[in-house]
Amino acid sequence: MTVKDNQDSASEHPHGFEILQDPHLNKGTAFTPEERDALGLRGLLPPRIFTLQEQQVRVLENLRKKPNNLEKYIYLTALQNRNERLFYRTLIDNIEELVPILYTPTVGQACQEYGHIFRHPQGIFISAEDRGKIRDVLHNWPYDDVRVIVVTDGERILGLGDLGANGMGIPVGKLYLYTACAGINPEQTLPITIDAGTENDELLEDPLYIGLRQRRVRGADYDALIAEFVDAVQEVFPKAVLQFEDFGNANAFRLLQTYQDKICTFNDDIQGTAGVTLAGVYSALLLTKGKLAEQKFLFLGAGEAGIGIADLIVAEMVRAGMDEKAARERCWFFDSKGLVVASRNDLASHKRRYAHEGAFLTDFLTAVETVKPTALIGVSGQPRTFTRPVVEAMTRFNKQPIIFALSNPTSKSECTAQEAYEWTNGQAVYASGSPFDPVTINGRTIVPGQANNAYVFPGVGLGIVASGAKRVTDSMFAAAARALAEQVGEEDLQMGRIYPSLSRIRSVSAVIALAVAEEAYRAGLATAPRPADLKVVIHDLMYEPGY
Repeated sequence: MTVKDNQDSASEHPHGFEILQDPHLNKGTAFTPEERDALGLRGLLPPRIFTLQEQQVRVLENLRKKPNNLEKYIYLTALQNRNERLFYRTLIDNIEELVPILYTPTVGQACQEYGHIFRHPQGIFISAEDRGKIRDVLHNWPYDDVRVIVVTDGERILGLGDLGANGMGIPVGKLYLYTACAGINPEQTLPITIDAGTENDELLEDPLYIGLRQRRVRGADYDALIAEFVDAVQEVFPKAVLQFEDFGNANAFRLLQTYQDKICTFNDDIQGTAGVTLAGVYSALLLTKGKLAEQKFLFLGAGEAGIGIADLIVAEMVRAGMDEKAARERCWFFDSKGLVVASRNDLASHKRRYAHEGAFLTDFLTAVETVKPTALIGVSGQPRTFTRPVVEAMTRFNKQPIIFALSNPTSKSECTAQEAYEWTNGQAVYASGSPFDPVTINGRTIVPGQANNAYVFPGVGLGIVASGAKRVTDSMFAAAARALAEQVGEEDLQMGRIYPSLSRIRSVSAVIALAVAEEAYRAGLATAPRPADLKVVIHDLMYEPGY
C-alpha cells in the first residue's frame, strides 16, 4: 500500500513505540525476538511471545466477559484501532458471533450513542463548513489506493431515523464487513460521513453530540455539497467505488439517478437490499415449488428498500420473458397512508409506477385479504405490523406463505421468527433483517434466514475491484442474487434456512464477485484486462490477516 508522498520519512518508517501505536503495523505480544531487536521494541513489550491464535484466546475471553453487546462493540472497535490484523483475524474466525455485535443489530445502538462512546476517530468527516475545500480534506487520508468508499449523511440510519454525524458507525461497520466477508484490504477502504446537520432535536441538545449543531442543509446548497464531494472523490481516489448508505428517501433515489450512469457508484439500501431479497425469494421458491412469474408481492413500506426490491424483481421477470407492465402488476405497495393505487394524487414519483387500479385501503389486514399476495415483504421500520391476523390471513391462501420482515434493527422487525412460525404452524418461509434464534415447532427446529446485505455488497465490491468496473448496474445485483441463491444447499433448505450459513461468507462472496466481474466484462464495463483465470485473480485479491 502506498503512503501519501507528502508524509515525512519518519512516518513512513516508524520505529519503536510508534509501531505499537499504528494498528496496521502493531502485532503486540506477537513480535519475535528478532523483530523486537530490529524495530526497537525490546523492553516495550512483555518478554513472552504469543502467537496470533493465543492472542485471539485473550481477545475472546475478555470480549465474552462484557456485560452487553454495546460494551462488546466498544471493546472490538478499540481492538481494531490497536491491532488491525488481530481484529480481522478474530472477526473472520468468529464471524457468526461477531457480525451481530459489529453490525446489525448492535450498530444501531452504537450510532444512537456514538457521541457518548466516542474514543478514536475513524474515517473522514466532511461537514457543510468544508465547502470549497473537500479535496483538501480527502487528501488528509494517509492512503492513496482507496478502492471502496462507504458514505452516509446520517439522515436515515437503519430504522432509527436522523442520527446526523453519529451515523459514522454505519460506514465503519459496512467496511468491517467488506474486509471480513470479501477480503477487501482494510487499507483500501474509507468510511466517510457528510455532516449536513440534523433535524434530531435530542441530538442538537446533547452536549456530547459530535456533529454540527444546526438544522440540515437542504436544496441547492445540499446538492452543491454532494457534487463537490463526488468530484473530489473522482480526483483523489479515481479507482474507488462509492457506496451511498442510509441517505433519506428523497435524496437517495435522486442521487442514485444523478450519478449511477456517471461514476462507479451504488446505493446499498436500494440495490444491495434488492439483491439479498431477490436471492431469498429464489431460495424460498425452492421450498414452495413456485416460479417467480407466478408470485404476487405486497410490500409494507414504499421507501428505498421496497422500491429497489420491486424494481429488481420486475427486471428478473422481464429477463424471463414477462411484459414489464404485467411484471409491475405483480408488486403492490402499502405506505404510511394506505394501499398505493392509481387514484391517489399524493404519491412520490418512485411510487407512481407501482400505483395499480384498485380501491384505496387504509387497513393493512384488509389490503392483505384483498391483494392475496404469495409474499409479504416488510420494509416499513414499523415493528409488529405483521400481526397475527395478517400472518394467519396469508396462511389461508398460501400453503407456505413467504414472510420477509426485513426492518432493522431487531426492535423494528415487522414480526419475529417465533411469531411467524407459530402463527403458521411452521409453514412460513421466513426471513428477517436482523438475526433471530432457531425456533422449534411441532418437534422440528427451523433456522430463520437473515436477509443481511453482508451476503451481497462485499462480493459485489470485490467483483468491481477485480474487473475495474467503471459503472455498477442493476444487472450486477441480479447476477449477485442468482449466485447467492445457488449457494443455498439442500441441507440449508431442510432446516428452513434460505441463506447459506454466515460461516461460509468468504467463499460465498468469492462466488458473487466472480458473477459480478463476469457481468462487468459481458457488459463492456470492465477496465482491467480479462485474466486467463478470473477465479484465481479474485482469490488472490482477498486479504488474509496474519503475522
